Amino acid sequence: MSYLKFDKNLMINLEQSLPKEMLRTNKSGAYHCTTIVGCNTRKQHGLLVIPIPEMDDKAHVLLSSLDETVIQHGAPFNLGLHQYGEGVFSPNGHKYIRQFDCESVPTVTYRVGGVILTKEKVFISHENRILIKYTLVEAHSPTKLQFRPFLAFRNANDLCVQNGAINTATNPVKNGISTCLYAGYPNLFMQFSKQPEWVADGHWYNGVEYYKDRDRGIPYKEDLWVPGYFELPISKGESIIFSASTFEADPDTFIETYENELTSRTCRTSFYNCLKNSAKQFYLKNKSGMYIMAGYPWYNVRARDELMALPGCTLAIDHKEDFELIMETFLNALSHLLNDGIKDRTIGEIDLPDIPLWTIWAIQQYRRATSSRECREKYGENVRYIVEAIRNGKVNNLQLDQNGLLTSNGIDSPVTWLSASINGRPIIPRTGYILEFNALWYNALRFLISLYDGDAASVDYVDEINGLAEKVKESFVATFLNDYGYLYDYVNGTYTDLEVRPNMAIAIGMEYSPLDRRQRKKVLDLITRELLTPKGLRSLSPKSYAYRPVYVGDPIQREYAVHQGPARPWLFGFYADAYFKVFGVSGVGFIERMLIGYEDEMTEGCIGSLSELYDGNPPYTGRGAVSTAKNVGEILRTLKNVKELNKLQTLETEESK
Repeated sequence: MSYLKFDKNLMINLEQSLPKEMLRTNKSGAYHCTTIVGCNTRKQHGLLVIPIPEMDDKAHVLLSSLDETVIQHGAPFNLGLHQYGEGVFSPNGHKYIRQFDCESVPTVTYRVGGVILTKEKVFISHENRILIKYTLVEAHSPTKLQFRPFLAFRNANDLCVQNGAINTATNPVKNGISTCLYAGYPNLFMQFSKQPEWVADGHWYNGVEYYKDRDRGIPYKEDLWVPGYFELPISKGESIIFSASTFEADPDTFIETYENELTSRTCRTSFYNCLKNSAKQFYLKNKSGMYIMAGYPWYNVRARDELMALPGCTLAIDHKEDFELIMETFLNALSHLLNDGIKDRTIGEIDLPDIPLWTIWAIQQYRRATSSRECREKYGENVRYIVEAIRNGKVNNLQLDQNGLLTSNGIDSPVTWLSASINGRPIIPRTGYILEFNALWYNALRFLISLYDGDAASVDYVDEINGLAEKVKESFVATFLNDYGYLYDYVNGTYTDLEVRPNMAIAIGMEYSPLDRRQRKKVLDLITRELLTPKGLRSLSPKSYAYRPVYVGDPIQREYAVHQGPARPWLFGFYADAYFKVFGVSGVGFIERMLIGYEDEMTEGCIGSLSELYDGNPPYTGRGAVSTAKNVGEILRTLKNVKELNKLQTLETEESK
């Protein structure tokens, strides 16, 4: 039985089915995203959404959707579904759905009278092409299928309105047509595995609505162009494949291409397999290198997100080579920045001050997956170079103070992951000594020492770095640990920020922490009481007057709320690390129970993945980007750590017998 399977009762209930979304990507920046009933509810939804480097490197919706119609005895039964007003849906094709199954590929089963039709969708890896396979499982009389393509040709964050500037021409190609609505866009090729009849019948479909955008307080209505329809007969037991792409394909290869793509799929038959499948959706490979996308449907590559996600999305799923390829691309970009001041075109926000620190943390996870020797041989000089770049003031907006701590100016613009801002000004102006920056710094120094400890040629250098690390440890405790037993979020001169925030979890979750076990436990207890939820750590304690647990409202309201209470799953990875540091293998049971909260999300939101954030209060509804790399990565990393500790516990039990 499939892990991700929804029956007729749920599918025909739009209140239950519309909030559930699905995502497939080509691992090169293009994607297909919609709801499980095929009704687009966001402007970023679409059947074929691709980046266009020649224009702006942003995602663009070419093919918004494809309406299928079953024709028997001259009677049409339209399987499409669009929203045209609040509570107004047409043509209500969801009422024919009998089942949705997403174990291997998204598969919808329709029943129209005596007709049973299945629809399976596959996005082809590293090609701007989606294939949809239609199979007529049952039919008692001659059957035809019609297909109406809804075209957008727009930026995924914009909306289309009826206009006279579109190019309505279509050109015949083998088993289909090509079209391009506006100059600068690539041609869209729509083809079938067998010859269809094309009927040119151009119309605007006005007033298509996206309720998710309406709820976000942003424009939500658009007009879509339908240039006509395809029609072709289908026999019982026959399969027909539809292809939408930015190049003309050979219809004779559709079946082989479809079957080959299936062999690379991770069947989503468990919590782990769902996350593994999701992790690989974030991969981005192009001529410049290999990357991890921050999330879908509206993020590109962002340096901090990539580094946070990297260990979980590669090493935790046994993709060591992918870690090495992505890290190689990243280190080259970081080197260009530190040496020449050149910012990478693909990796956004690489010039933020904490990026070198997160780079070392990601490399540290590589050692945990391999060995100190292998890590030193591959990345030792990179770690050493980054530490020296920080010590010598080569990192933008990151200064080493005489007390060994790092300072950064976050008053004018955000410098940390708490990056909410209005008109460019940070809502939370974290500046001066920033908690996680200095926890990462101490951890980086200790990690560097551990890599070169015992190396005869590095004895003096190790002693030098050890002296600096001791100074950092002493200053860290004196600066951040307060009389209440927890850690200030940031300290700027005489100002100490008393808000209880989850950056404490990062500080105590490091492999090397400036705090001793007793101090860690005290901080951990406070985090557990005030910040821990089944969906991650709250970004602010509910005891704070500024607490806003729900990420809703217009853009400004959401910007004020985003870091003032909603929970984030990625922070649970550091909480689990800290928990294991304090309790060892005896803490596995508790962490396993907490992971159930994330497993529950596999059938909610974007099925098989994790949303960007969750409300800080029950029922902890998912919000923001539907699928987020650092959330998926950190839960995968935690699952791997739990598995390893369970093995250790089993070995200890057997040895004690």
